[in-house]
Amino acid sequence: MTDDALGTATASIRVSGLTVRHRRTTALDAVDLDFGPGVHGLLGPNGAGKTSLIRVLATIAEPTAGRVRMLGNDLRHRHKRGAVRRELGYLPQDFGYYPGFTVREFVAYVAWLKEVPAAAAPAAVEHAVARVGLADRIDAKVKTLSGGMIRRVGIAQAIVNDPRVLLLDEPTAGLDPEQRVEFRALLRELGRTATVIVSTHLVEDVAAACTDVTLIEAGHVAYRGTPQSLAAIGADGHESDGNAIERGYTTVLRGHRASTGAAR
Repeated sequence: MTDDALGTATASIRVSGLTVRHRRTTALDAVDLDFGPGVHGLLGPNGAGKTSLIRVLATIAEPTAGRVRMLGNDLRHRHKRGAVRRELGYLPQDFGYYPGFTVREFVAYVAWLKEVPAAAAPAAVEHAVARVGLADRIDAKVKTLSGGMIRRVGIAQAIVNDPRVLLLDEPTAGLDPEQRVEFRALLRELGRTATVIVSTHLVEDVAAACTDVTLIEAGHVAYRGTPQSLAAIGADGHESDGNAIERGYTTVLRGHRASTGAAR
């Protein structure tokens, strides 16, 4: 497929032959994926390669081999990455922040980094903070907030520029059950117009909010489909623990390991 064809395709993100190596470890091995508008769940055990994929898509890590196109831009070209970053929202697993800033100041700082127009920035900041349920704490210093609130500040900074692509690595870590329900509703809303990729260990979040799920194991794609089809795989399971989608997740992982001869 040519560059022009890729640029006009419906996929917001297209990954071809993506390989990421860390010294002697291969985190991703010739992965092919594409993502369009909607909420996409990224599942897999620790060390499977999920964070490596998210970091490459966030333009903060370069692949060893392969190609990534995002919003029509080839990320191999440095000058294209700036255009992508203005349209991108990213929450890493380890979220860094300035504890002396207020919530408003921190989210406004990120809006400035993302080149949100100065005239629009104040309203964008207030809207993002309100969407994560922190409107009443917008002028509190970040260092005074609970862990769950700080995680919500991280989500606010990721969406302040109304991104076309949103990458979230373990976004519900530290959120209580009520907050997670509210967050899932926000994800569904964002996924109407944006391409949202959520990397998580919590299969119930995927089941509730995602339009499809990709399961990565040992650097390979072990499964791609809907949460409903993954649950169907586990519906007839004989194990009593977990719900159907959790059993489907376990069944797929075990089947993939058996087919590749991988041990866990």
